Amino acid sequence: MNVGVAHSEVNPNTRVMNSRGIWLAYVISVGVLHIILLSIPFFSIPVVWTLTNVIHNLVMYLLLHTVKGTPFETPDQGKDRLLTHWEQIDYGTQCTSSRKFLSISPVVLYLLTSFYTKYDPVHFLINTASLLSVLLPKLPQFHGVRVFGINKY
Repeated sequence: MNVGVAHSEVNPNTRVMNSRGIWLAYVISVGVLHIILLSIPFFSIPVVWTLTNVIHNLVMYLLLHTVKGTPFETPDQGKDRLLTHWEQIDYGTQCTSSRKFLSISPVVLYLLTSFYTKYDPVHFLINTASLLSVLLPKLPQFHGVRVFGINKY
């Protein structure tokens, strides 16, 4: 047990996706985003699906692959200060259930979006680019890699 902190983990970011109900809250929040976009009267169904996919992937990219460090005081001497949230999940272990869920969910949303946009070439190109931008940083080969030095510090 760490003295002076309210949690027993050295870094709570490592276990947040294993918390009870977090996967359900994630799915519900994507559904709520989709319903909010559907309520805007001048958006067509394909536009709403594409916006849901792009907004989801943008938020996931920002939260998982851009934000670094921890919002908690940790006794790790700043070891996790240079790691993104994705690199901290499950202590960096690859192929855990949390990482699989976070990797599969954009693919499922992409497949749903592609189906409901009837594979329109413009929507398909936008959704594919969005999917690749969120899937490529999740590959084990990119663990700790900063392309062109972006987000190095």
